[in-house]
Amino acid sequence: MRKLVVLLLLLAACLPSFADSDRTKISIKVVDERGKPVDRANVRIVFKQGRRKLTGKKIRRSWELKTTQEGTATIPEIPKGDIMIQVTAKFRQSWGDTLTIEEDEKLVEVTLLPPQSQYSVHGTNDPRSKEAKEK
Repeated sequence: MRKLVVLLLLLAACLPSFADSDRTKISIKVVDERGKPVDRANVRIVFKQGRRKLTGKKIRRSWELKTTQEGTATIPEIPKGDIMIQVTAKFRQSWGDTLTIEEDEKLVEVTLLPPQSQYSVHGTNDPRSKEAKEK
């Protein structure tokens, strides 16, 4: 009976290693509109929801990092599920999206566009506009 209990405990300890991995590794590649890499872009990743094993360890839910000169940012393994990604860079429009990640490794490609021209809701009534100065 004792050998059976020991055998069952060993089998139960080995089961998680045979199951599918519940963690994913994410890499983000940031390029501009011409396809050139954007270095030193701020990347924020927030783990929203997903599967995780019941452990006593504290789980880190957000990561903030910058891209390399090649425009890539890689974070350590995090649980699979819904992940919010935000990317900002100087002189570029911001980008953000929530993705559902189920793969073991995922490469997310982000294209940052140049900023839009400024727009005034006041139109010609704005005293700083060119049209108002001409009148």
